[in-house]
Amino acid sequence: MRAIQYYGPQNIKLEEVMVKPPEEGEVVVKIEAALTCGTDVKTYRRGHPVLIKNIPSGFGHEFSGVVEKVGRNVENFKPGDRVVAANSAPCGHCFFCRKEEYNLCENLDLLNGAYAEYITVPARIVEKNMLILPDNVSFERAAFSEPLANVVHGVERTGIKEGDTVGIIGIGPIGLMFARLAKLKGAKVIAAGRNPLKLKMADEFSHADEIIDLKKYPNPEKIFTSFTEKGLDVAVECVGLPEIWERIFSCVRPGGKVHFFGGCKSGSTVTFDTTKMHYGDITMMSVFHHTPKYFRMALDYISSGKVEVEKLITDTLPLDKVEYALNQHIEGKAIKFLIKP
Repeated sequence: MRAIQYYGPQNIKLEEVMVKPPEEGEVVVKIEAALTCGTDVKTYRRGHPVLIKNIPSGFGHEFSGVVEKVGRNVENFKPGDRVVAANSAPCGHCFFCRKEEYNLCENLDLLNGAYAEYITVPARIVEKNMLILPDNVSFERAAFSEPLANVVHGVERTGIKEGDTVGIIGIGPIGLMFARLAKLKGAKVIAAGRNPLKLKMADEFSHADEIIDLKKYPNPEKIFTSFTEKGLDVAVECVGLPEIWERIFSCVRPGGKVHFFGGCKSGSTVTFDTTKMHYGDITMMSVFHHTPKYFRMALDYISSGKVEVEKLITDTLPLDKVEYALNQHIEGKAIKFLIKP
């Protein structure tokens, strides 16, 4: 098959490689839709110690497709089934799994290889985190299940409720989906960013109540609080920069909650006003990844039509344009590319 192979930062190649035959419990999926992702862009630029553990490696992790072959003892899937698979599944027996903190599983191996014609899905993912698509869900929409699952996890854990005022800095695809789900929870949403394409999507996709162009209004602390009496009920950082973590902390009201959703570069540190944090009774939190529960909820959101994820697709490209697509992201000219192998 043709597949993108990752050799290191800014070193990916389209090559002919063997399709891995399915072992017991495994499934080979013919990929019909794959999506570019901000995490893949970061990995392309500087590597990723968690996502990529061996070189060369398959690349890309958001996909849907059709079951091509099944290994021994696969009971719930057969060739021809339309499916979507997550990029991981918890082991179920480690310290964290026993506490039902499945996203923190100590044996959480991440699946890569979506930028290819086929992908062999490991047995654990087949068993716990691969789903048959409803008839009304296209491959293109289904491929959003994995990124949306991360956002569903974040929104549910944050506890956003009707009547809350939620401010979001960073409106890439994750921030946009976070804003959309917050709206569905009944919150008033204020979205802030710099990119004109993404600001437009904050309106057309997220339906945010207020949209702030930080190029025109570079002080989010004043902008966010100007729409509230005491400050934000919930402040969400979806950029992944320490300086933005620190600034959004000051936007939340006493008794409010700050969710640091964007992951910063390894080794980053931040400084907070402990007086404001303690005497302001502020909750600070962050979540990582998703779980089978949230992966299923994400597909439900998509199949219901409440989250029109297809609006986030900037363009459709073939497999040999993956590197071009990643560079378009770096230049700020895209939200998500749909890759059709």
